Amino acid sequence: QVQLVESGGGLVQAGGSLRLSCAASGRTFSNYYMGWFRQAPGKEREFVATINWSGSNTYYGESVKGRFTISRDNAKNTLYLQLNSLKAEDTAVYYCAAGTNRLSSRTYDYAYWGQGTQVTVSS
Repeated sequence: QVQLVESGGGLVQAGGSLRLSCAASGRTFSNYYMGWFRQAPGKEREFVATINWSGSNTYYGESVKGRFTISRDNAKNTLYLQLNSLKAEDTAVYYCAAGTNRLSSRTYDYAYWGQGTQVTVSS
C-alpha cells in the first residue's frame, strides 16, 4: 500500500504560479505510475496529468497542456505539479494518485489517492 500526502496549495492571483508536491510512503514509489487530478465544487473529478515510473513519459489534460508540468523525484519519493499561468477555472482541490497498470486519464486506473490540496485562483 502507498500513502500519499499533497502540499503546496494556496491562494494565488490569475497569471501566477504554484508548485504542488505529493509525498509518498509505503511501498516502492518508483514502481507506480502517478497522476494528478482535480475536482471543483459541483463537478466531477478531472484528469490533469500523469507520468510513468521513470519520468520519461507524460500526458496532460487538454485544459492544462502547455501551462502545467508534472515531474517526479524517485530518490525523494515525491511527485510534483508545476502550475503556471493560472486561471480562475483552475480553482479546485488537487489530488495525487498512484497506479500500477499504465499511463491513464481514468480515475479507476489509480488504486491509491491522497486527501487533496486546495488551489484557489482569484481573478
